[in-house]
Amino acid sequence: MKTKAPSSIYIIITAIFTVLYIFLAAKPLNKEYHFTPEWLVSTANPSIKENSDNKDLIYFKLGKSLGYFTENGDITLYKAFPEKASISNEYYSIYSTTAGETKIYNSLGEETGKFVNSGFPFFIGKNIYNFLPGGASFSMCSETGETLWTYEGIMPITAFNSEDNFTVAGFVDGTIKIFKNQDGTLLNAYSPGGSDFSAILGIDVSSDGKYIASISGHDKQRFIISEINSDHPRIIFHKYLTNDTKVRTLVHFCNNQKKVVYVCENTINIYDMKKNKNYKIPIDSRIIDIAETENQIFLLGKKGTVNSIYILEKTNILEGKFSFEAENSFIRTKDNSLYVGKDNTISKILITRD
Repeated sequence: MKTKAPSSIYIIITAIFTVLYIFLAAKPLNKEYHFTPEWLVSTANPSIKENSDNKDLIYFKLGKSLGYFTENGDITLYKAFPEKASISNEYYSIYSTTAGETKIYNSLGEETGKFVNSGFPFFIGKNIYNFLPGGASFSMCSETGETLWTYEGIMPITAFNSEDNFTVAGFVDGTIKIFKNQDGTLLNAYSPGGSDFSAILGIDVSSDGKYIASISGHDKQRFIISEINSDHPRIIFHKYLTNDTKVRTLVHFCNNQKKVVYVCENTINIYDMKKNKNYKIPIDSRIIDIAETENQIFLLGKKGTVNSIYILEKTNILEGKFSFEAENSFIRTKDNSLYVGKDNTISKILITRD
């Protein structure tokens, strides 16, 4: 005669397997991003408010208007321009292609000077440049417009960037040159090579001037990280790109100098310098802007009137995305906040994850 096991034994066994499954097999649900506007202001006939708190200002450029606003949403300066303009968080200029004299203004709208020579102003943070007619030469200038030093070349400049202490330029013949901002000393010049047509299409320099990242060439176009020393630059990483781009493109060292974000046709690429590894993220738009906070990288893509903001949490993977319709747009960051401009509005976006 067979005896049946007590039902309590089955209950205990079932309970054990259930606990093991929960701890060993179950995975937590992925957290989702939520995007909530903290404030939204209109740039169409805005009410101008004085920067009474004397806080750092954030610049904007939308269509044919530019200006500055605070992190609280107060627009402190607004200017419409008919032709051309250049702006950074520190300075701006409004100019035309035929103007022989261009004035320089600070973020408060005060005239600080004017460029001595005719050309095209360009601002990167506190760095002031005047690109001279012909597209092969440029000057670094003071806020009064005085020329501090000038590079005179014969090859057209096709890529340009700078940090606090260094300026880097790429040329149509595939040459890269790095200058010391203090006096214009040419620290190094080299050609990455490796392609049939060698023009430099994107470039950036690390804040310490030790590394230069670039996209160069066409037909076997490639991304290169070069380590700069006093003797000869050393290529520490290179990658041939699957899809060539025919236009100037974005290359950006992240603030921690451990990653480089660069873009080509329908692809965000991230080179992790610590791991010496490249990561690739397919997208469906052309990246036109990049901004970052301490923990996140934001990229603005555009396809027709559809604008998409891609979020990377410095984990080498795409963490989130949201889209909106606009003819003109921008993204900015300050501290850990994201600011988005679209046509006639600017908004501060609160990003949470739960």
